[in-house]
Amino acid sequence: MSSNVLVLCTHNSARSVLAEGMLNHWAARLGRDVRGHSAGSAPSGRINTFALEALRNVGIDTTGCRSKSWDEFSAEGAPPLAVVITVCDSAAAEACPVFHGSPGQAPVKVHWGYPDPSNAEGGDEGKRRAFELTRQAIGYRMLQLLALPLETMDRAALQAALAEIGRS
Repeated sequence: MSSNVLVLCTHNSARSVLAEGMLNHWAARLGRDVRGHSAGSAPSGRINTFALEALRNVGIDTTGCRSKSWDEFSAEGAPPLAVVITVCDSAAAEACPVFHGSPGQAPVKVHWGYPDPSNAEGGDEGKRRAFELTRQAIGYRMLQLLALPLETMDRAALQAALAEIGRS
């Protein structure tokens, strides 16, 4: 059974989409049964074109990427979540809905903050650089997450390991 990881940001248009793309890319390359998802508390309804460009530039298929509400992951029939990661400070401060984990267990929650690359200065080229740097930083943390034995770690150990990744 896949370990499902949900990455949250307010608008689900940039950082969370980069995280979903990078996690699924690395999981497939490494043969890990981990599935990344992303959502937002107030989804914009569109993905930032610079986020899509940053993913495509490294060969990640963005077909099917869409901005979606976190409500999809708290509804009946949603995939059971092992981990919920917030990547923007406003989403981390919001009261999250109840997410379903494996039977009888809520997912482990952690915050890994990243500056919003949409706010980068320097016009389009400045934004492209900011999105690429954010994609690289997120990709590095996703590799660290995938190095963990998610299927066998207890909640306390997983929480501690994910918090440590967030500090690096």
